[in-house]
Amino acid sequence: MARFFEFFGLFVLFVIAQAIPKPEDEQKNRVLDKDLSEQEHFVNSQHNPDYDHEAFLGEDAKTFDQLTPEESTRRLGIIVDKIDKDKDGFVTQEELKDWIKYTQQRYIRDDVERQWKSHNPDDKENLPWSEYRTMVYGFMDEVNEDKNKSEDEGFSYAVMLKRDRRRWSVADKDGDDALTKEEFSAFLHPEEYDHMRDVVVLETMEDIDKDGDGKVSLAEYIGDMYRGGEEDEEPEWVKNEKEQFSSYRDKDGDGFMNNEEVKNWIIPADFDHAEAESRHLIYEADTDADQKLTKDEILEKYDIFVGSQATDFGEALARHDEF
Repeated sequence: MARFFEFFGLFVLFVIAQAIPKPEDEQKNRVLDKDLSEQEHFVNSQHNPDYDHEAFLGEDAKTFDQLTPEESTRRLGIIVDKIDKDKDGFVTQEELKDWIKYTQQRYIRDDVERQWKSHNPDDKENLPWSEYRTMVYGFMDEVNEDKNKSEDEGFSYAVMLKRDRRRWSVADKDGDDALTKEEFSAFLHPEEYDHMRDVVVLETMEDIDKDGDGKVSLAEYIGDMYRGGEEDEEPEWVKNEKEQFSSYRDKDGDGFMNNEEVKNWIIPADFDHAEAESRHLIYEADTDADQKLTKDEILEKYDIFVGSQATDFGEALARHDEF
C-alpha cells in the first residue's frame, strides 16, 4: 500500500507539473498584456498579414487548412454574420473589437469549462474549497506527512497548496469560501481579472526572487528565462533582456526590481491591442471611408482577414458559440 501511495503521489506531481510553465516559457507568460499574435506585425518595415489572421481568428488560426479563395470567402461570410451583432448590415469598430477579444479569450473559456466540469461534476452552483482541496491535494493526507515535501523543479506540494489557498481567497469575492463559476475562472486565470492582479505580482515575485530579499536582481531576472551554463555562449535575446532590465525594468537604477517595478513589467501601461487591430482592419478594408464595414467590403478583402485559409469555425458554429 505504501508503494501505491508513493507511485500515486509521483503521478499527481507529474500531472501538476504539466500545468506549471517550463522555464523557457516563463518569459512569454510573465507579461499579462500580451499581443494578439506571436507573429511580428511588421517584418523589415513590411506589413505581415499573418498577424492580422491570428488577431482576427484567435487560437483557431493554428488549425487553418489551405482553402480556395471561394471557400475562404464563404466561411468568412458566416463569421461576419456573427460579428454584426445588431444585424444592421454593418460591422463597426466596436463590434470588430468585441470579436477580436472573443476569439482571443476562447481558450480561457474552454479551459474554465473543462476544469469546472472536472472539479464540479455535479455542476453545483458553488465549488467549496474543502472539495477542491480534497480532489487536488487530498493524497497529501494519505501519504506520510514527512514525505509531503516531494519536489520537482523547485516546486513542492505544500507550497502549491499554500499558493492555491491564497489565490482562492482573493478570487472568492463574496467570502463564502466557495467559488462560483465566474470566481473559479478568476482563480484559474487571475491575469484576466483586475482584482486578481496583485496576487499575480506576488506570485511572480515569489517565483523569481530566489534569495527572498523582496526584490529581483538582474541574475534572478535572467535566470527566470534562461538556464544556460557558464560555458555556453549567451544568446542575443538574453543580451537584449539584460539591456531591457537596465534601461527600462529597473526604473530607479538601484540594480533591482522592487514590487512596483515588477508590476510595471508584467502589467504594462494600458494599451488596447484589440482596439488598435480593429482600427487597422477597418482602415485596410473600408473602401468608402465611412468608418464601418459592410459584408461586401470584408469579403472583398478576405485575404486581409483570413488569407486563403480559414479555420474550423464550422465546429464553433455547431457548438452555438456566443459572444
